[in-house]
Amino acid sequence: MNRFGSGHSEEHQPVTWWRGHPVYAAHLIVVVFVASMLVTTLLMFARVGPPLEWVGFNSAQVIRGQVWRIATYGLLNAPSIQFALDMVMIVWFGREVERFFGRRVFLLLYGGIYLIKPLLFTALGVWQPSAFAGEAGAFALFIAFATLFPDAPLIFNLLARWAALILVGIFSLMGLAARDSVGLIELWATCGFAFLFVRYQQGHLELPRLRLWLPGRRPKLRVLPDLEPGKTVPPAAARGNAMAEVDALLDKIARSGIGSLTAQERAQLESARADLLKRKADR
Repeated sequence: MNRFGSGHSEEHQPVTWWRGHPVYAAHLIVVVFVASMLVTTLLMFARVGPPLEWVGFNSAQVIRGQVWRIATYGLLNAPSIQFALDMVMIVWFGREVERFFGRRVFLLLYGGIYLIKPLLFTALGVWQPSAFAGEAGAFALFIAFATLFPDAPLIFNLLARWAALILVGIFSLMGLAARDSVGLIELWATCGFAFLFVRYQQGHLELPRLRLWLPGRRPKLRVLPDLEPGKTVPPAAARGNAMAEVDALLDKIARSGIGSLTAQERAQLESARADLLKRKADR
């Protein structure tokens, strides 16, 4: 099945509307982070330490059993200009990625970006303990946007692809100069994940297939009868072939747009749509 067609049409629509404005999942993520920033600010003002000490990521504590820190580290946000810029990036770029892929795929993308950092540093914590807190993923969402829309013009008409490369290079140099290994690993891991995730959803990457063979055993072979002349193809097989052809057409639309279809391909796609509607009506 084409990855672009894996979601329902409702997933490309807003979650809800507020005073005539669409509200997407990206907006709701920002609402959660802003609320956490306000709570963090109040606790810091009141000098209430324990709640703040329980949510941040600490690899040593996670290894000892405090696994909730993997999910809660992003809820500890002190007010800052950087935090405000991150929220703007999630709204702008996250919303566009969500509108293209749909809500389910977008949430999978952001969930992977959010979790890859604590999971990676938990594994590395056996050799090098680390601790951090605060929202993560805003810049990686920009990388996802730039991968999806590389020719989108940004500030000063700089294309998204070049802006992404320049910023990744600058942040890498800043991390190297400051000997910030945690920041460098986070940058490369989250941005790499975002890039590969989008390329996979576009159909340009395939996951490796693992074939586990047990020693001393051979795969079972099943003999299929040859198709005799004049013998028709079973309906199930015919439907499978038709769906494979439709998937190929959808892949072509995703890569080059619907205008790239020939007249014959358009007719084939319309025939498949009519057949699907007919089968639904017969149920």
